[in-house]
Amino acid sequence: MRIGQSLLLVLGCVSALRAVAQMPEGEYLDGEESKVAVVLAHGRGNSADGNVVGPLRRAIHKELGLHTLSLRMPDPGVDSPESPELASAFPEAYRRIQAALDYLKNEKKVERIYLLGHSMGGRMTSGFLANNPDAGVAGFIGVGMTAGGKEPVNTNLNLRKVKVPIIDIYGDNEMDAKAASFRKTLVSERFLQVVIPGAKHDYRGYEKPVADAVIGWLKQQDARQER
Repeated sequence: MRIGQSLLLVLGCVSALRAVAQMPEGEYLDGEESKVAVVLAHGRGNSADGNVVGPLRRAIHKELGLHTLSLRMPDPGVDSPESPELASAFPEAYRRIQAALDYLKNEKKVERIYLLGHSMGGRMTSGFLANNPDAGVAGFIGVGMTAGGKEPVNTNLNLRKVKVPIIDIYGDNEMDAKAASFRKTLVSERFLQVVIPGAKHDYRGYEKPVADAVIGWLKQQDARQER
């Protein structure tokens, strides 16, 4: 083999290695042969296996056998929707979400991916969808979504741009219910709202009704895909 051919072969191998999509930091449960996945994003000050996303990722995997990838999201360090520091964390959040989509599609051969976000994770995932309409996401699951501020941190403004099916799950506590009330005008065949009576923003003690709502909705989406 000539030197030039050897060099091309080496470069080709290096290029192939670089093309492998790396799994972003988080908690992953392998759905094996399933072609469907859910990418989850936790709230501020939480973790990839914390409240809401932790129980949900396990319940979805157990009941439906789907791939679940719960991301470690960037922590902006602030919660005020008016803070510049909050918006500055969104590009990194988008990068991690895109990395999750690339990994699941390229390495796990997943064909349909749903995004799920709780609280700040809802802001970040809805912002991603509003700004990346061609990302190939099949649907969006929001739990305890908060609002306020300008785009892209305002979940309510983001969701007006999102065209995929949506389930909006919220507790009847003052904060979540108030934010959800401004989304009632979006309710349609594509946009479903589900209230969890008695639940606070952390949804502790209400893991099962939240999981039941999410799993039931995912089953409905699956049935529609098979029509």
